[in-house]
Amino acid sequence: MAGMPDVLVRKLAPEVVARLKSRAAAHGRSLQQEAAEILASAAGETPADALALARRVRERIARRTRAGAASDSTRLVREDRAR
Repeated sequence: MAGMPDVLVRKLAPEVVARLKSRAAAHGRSLQQEAAEILASAAGETPADALALARRVRERIARRTRAGAASDSTRLVREDRAR
């Protein structure tokens, strides 16, 4: 891709390269494509992003619980065991 910068990583342990190659093969990608995907993924989310997502999920669960969408499963488990 024109205009895309290159990154060179030196002195990787042979075990790391072997694991990356294995992971790349499992995903049907070249070693370079796998490394690029890992780096893009790692650079894409900050700890603040992860915390914000966790907060949104907690809020969504709390709304469902207040609305009665989520219930105590004790009754359901007891009914199932009684069968």
